[in-house]
Amino acid sequence: MVAAAPRIWVTRASPGAEETTARLAAMSLPVLVDPLLAVVPLSPSIDLDGVAVLAFTSVNGVQAFARLCADRGLPVFAVGGRTARAAREAGFADVASADGDVEALAALIAGQAVRIDGVVLHPGALEPAGDLVSALAAKRVTVRSVAVYETVERDPAPATLDQLGTLAAVLLHSPRAARKLARVLEGRPAPSLRAVCLSPAVAAPLTALIEAGQLAAVAVAPHPSETALLDLLTL
Repeated sequence: MVAAAPRIWVTRASPGAEETTARLAAMSLPVLVDPLLAVVPLSPSIDLDGVAVLAFTSVNGVQAFARLCADRGLPVFAVGGRTARAAREAGFADVASADGDVEALAALIAGQAVRIDGVVLHPGALEPAGDLVSALAAKRVTVRSVAVYETVERDPAPATLDQLGTLAAVLLHSPRAARKLARVLEGRPAPSLRAVCLSPAVAAPLTALIEAGQLAAVAVAPHPSETALLDLLTL
């Protein structure tokens, strides 16, 4: 009897977890889906008075905003390809992608500032992983944010904890998920587990775990895209 291949732990919240799982399946990699975060929609009042463009840093932000506001006429700046695609699928026609991180998005918007006659509105998380508002303000772009969803932490299932020693790797897309994992591993060390992280900021909370022998290694994607992240699994 051939033993099952070690699985990849997907820690993203839905709907991102399902997208990552589909990509891993296409790579013939077995998956364990057990998010460390969950997305909770919020219901703020959306005020578009004076708003010239929208800036999105996540698919969740696009989807939450689209549920709250029917207006699809404003131009959109998106942090990356997935977020840009979500905006187009939500009905926005004028969408530009920074194909990078929050700093890349801020640079893209600032480069178009002379054409923006009004405020940049950033619908996003209650506690965002990256500070787009400060990045734009530093570039003298008028911006305001509105929290359209909240990300909350969740504990992994007991069955997941029991498998920590047999998993091939854990995928981490955000610093908050990495911080949650760090707390989990402090109580349940996984000295054979490899963490694969989207960016240096995501990897940062895990450094001490390696030194303590609670985690085997951390790999960081060369640029913050899921393609670059998943490429690390084949190395």
